[in-house]
Amino acid sequence: MIVVADTSPLVYLILIQCEHVLPALYDRVVTPRAVISELAHPQTPEAARAWAVRPPSWLHIAKPSQTIVASKRLGRGELEAITLAKELKAGALLIDDRYAREEAMRHHLPIVGTLGVLGDAADAKLIDLPDAVARLRQTNFYASDALYEWLLSRNP
Repeated sequence: MIVVADTSPLVYLILIQCEHVLPALYDRVVTPRAVISELAHPQTPEAARAWAVRPPSWLHIAKPSQTIVASKRLGRGELEAITLAKELKAGALLIDDRYAREEAMRHHLPIVGTLGVLGDAADAKLIDLPDAVARLRQTNFYASDALYEWLLSRNP
């Protein structure tokens, strides 16, 4: 399955040292150039900036042929990721932002967030989920306590 990754899932997976699950879970991981630019931004955490300078060989960087016009204000990375997912007929778009997820759903794109990736990785026995969630909670990633509890309960 081809997946297109937006900035947020990549940043948080890098921060908790779980980005290695992406090529194990998906046949092909693609991200637009705008996402690489966002990862390299000075306000992005250092680990993600360093990763963007030397992206792994399994990450394919592509440019969409056009960019959608969104009904809400989205960042360039989100717009290009949604467009690229449509163009590639991706099996999933890895994206966290609520408004970007809503836009992706308007385009009938299947979406998976950072927590979904972690759940799938735990199901595939690629990570220790409680440990990964504990590390994620030490970042500024936001999810409700109920959502974290649900994720941990579905992967005993």
